[in-house]
Amino acid sequence: MKRTETRAIKVGNIQIGHQNKVVIQSMCNIKTSKVDEVVTQIKKLTELGCEMIRCSIMDEADAKAVADIKKQISIPLVGDIHFDYRLALLAMDNGIDKIRINPGNIGGLEKVKLVLDKAKEKHVAIRIGVNSGSLDEETLKQNNDEVTARGIVSLAKKYVDYFESQGFYDIVISLKASSVLTTIAAYREASKVFPYPLHLGITEAGTKEIGLIRSAAGLAPLLLEGIGDTIRISLSDDPCEEIIACKRLLHDLGLYDNYPTLISCPTCGRTQVDLISLANKVSAELNKINKKITVAVMGCIVNGPGEGKHADIGLAGGKGKYVIFKKGQIYKTIEEKDALDVLMNEIKNM
Repeated sequence: MKRTETRAIKVGNIQIGHQNKVVIQSMCNIKTSKVDEVVTQIKKLTELGCEMIRCSIMDEADAKAVADIKKQISIPLVGDIHFDYRLALLAMDNGIDKIRINPGNIGGLEKVKLVLDKAKEKHVAIRIGVNSGSLDEETLKQNNDEVTARGIVSLAKKYVDYFESQGFYDIVISLKASSVLTTIAAYREASKVFPYPLHLGITEAGTKEIGLIRSAAGLAPLLLEGIGDTIRISLSDDPCEEIIACKRLLHDLGLYDNYPTLISCPTCGRTQVDLISLANKVSAELNKINKKITVAVMGCIVNGPGEGKHADIGLAGGKGKYVIFKKGQIYKTIEEKDALDVLMNEIKNM
């Protein structure tokens, strides 16, 4: 699946755009000046598969903390800045790899120019963030006071035109809305208008259960069309859940190979084992494994190996027991209580 051709942007030690890889990112939910806690969280997210991390720069202490954080992490650090252009300048002086700003609330074009000049000096990329909740009065007026995809894209174009007039081109663009349909329409239009990498997301997607469905509904069509260079699935939950969700979505769309595939049956009256509990435990363990492998957890010995015959390895439950099968062929029978440990040991040795 070839991505839409976009400009290559360097952010720290990675490239965004001009490639098939969709970069996974999340955002710290700890105040940035709490360096030790932030570093611990970033390292945990990195182990899960986070490739770029954003943090809030709310005050001078946050901006200065960037230098200490950068020394202790291995992925690019992005600063999220609103209202005060001086925080953007200070964050760049302290080594931030990329900043995210809404040019409309940073203090006017003179202040934006100072940010652009510093970004050029420090070789820092800038993400222009236009959300459905941040449209200016002029844009809303032009669209009958409604949030529209056309309005979101037109405001982004206004900012991009200014950046380009100042000779700045290391641009990433996001056009998030909380509406799935508005988001899809905005990104489709943006992919035709801008040559720059697009960061995908649904803003304020909601709690885990709601946000996963909403994000999958909004982002999958775009990814399948080759649109999008970076991704965040925003959830009202632990940031670790965002990384897991991104990997799963990209994997199921054929865009992230090095991740396990879990298939499991919905259970029925034939099920005589605690399959739901086991499937959840297997899923949690597989999140720790970077391996291209398909694992099946089935509730019925009668049909399980056949239904999971394309799996590399799987379990099928009977009364108090499971059979382990590989490529549809029964391998051995084990007690239910040993199922998780035996399965994971077999996977680790494959």
